[in-house]
Amino acid sequence: MKTTFFLFLTVISFLNCYSQTSEEFYNRGYSKAATADHQGAIADYSKAIEINPNYGEAYYNRGLSKGKLQDYRGALEDFNKVIEIYPDFAMGYSDRAIIKHELQDYRGAIADYSKAIEINPNEVAYYSRGLSKNKLRDYQGAIVDFNKAIEINPYYEAAYFGRGYSKAVLQDHRGAIEDYSRVIEINPENPRAYCNRGVEKEFLKDYKGAIDDHTKTIAINPKDDRAYLNRGLSKIAIGQKDNGCLDLSRAGELGDSDAYSLIRKYCN
Repeated sequence: MKTTFFLFLTVISFLNCYSQTSEEFYNRGYSKAATADHQGAIADYSKAIEINPNYGEAYYNRGLSKGKLQDYRGALEDFNKVIEIYPDFAMGYSDRAIIKHELQDYRGAIADYSKAIEINPNEVAYYSRGLSKNKLRDYQGAIVDFNKAIEINPYYEAAYFGRGYSKAVLQDHRGAIEDYSRVIEINPENPRAYCNRGVEKEFLKDYKGAIDDHTKTIAINPKDDRAYLNRGLSKIAIGQKDNGCLDLSRAGELGDSDAYSLIRKYCN
């Protein structure tokens, strides 16, 4: 009986002494984040940080999960801590820049992308900095960054899109068409590239070329209301009023907010 009692005390003592480590909480959080359980992941990363307040990886991944849940200010705090612990961690600056961009702090985002590029130049950081420059209407500066991204990776589809948009705003419609055409070479099933190229062709009054591009958009995505609307306007421009107005009607059916005002203007 006495032996059993002491054995019982030993077991209780062992259970009381055992506790999960910061690494175990971190790993459990990482697994939860991988299954999109970001709330659960944040709870586990927070436990890891309680045990080890300088656990930079836990702050970083908690920031990522907070970002996924659109808790941008919380994510910003975590990335600030990451950078404090690891001042030469390029991804810390890049991910903080993403959060600043979401918070519309575009100058702050550009500063962070510039720091990330200083540490580790790569096409994603140049491309992302270009997007923030576009938001500040620095289209020429954005084009410089998109050029650099494309120089590093000639197949970087998003960078051609970004550069095409910047050129379009600067009324370099032929240059924009070249960029959207390059997107189509890389990914022939990208409906947005055909739609954007069609719009640029409209600016150059190449309405037949625009109709072809919008038709291709519709073939890929039959519910693209804007493609119907733009195709309809191009048809009307070359005298195909009946067919063009039918396209405007279809755009209205699909929910385009401009369709019916254009029908009243051109079709009645």
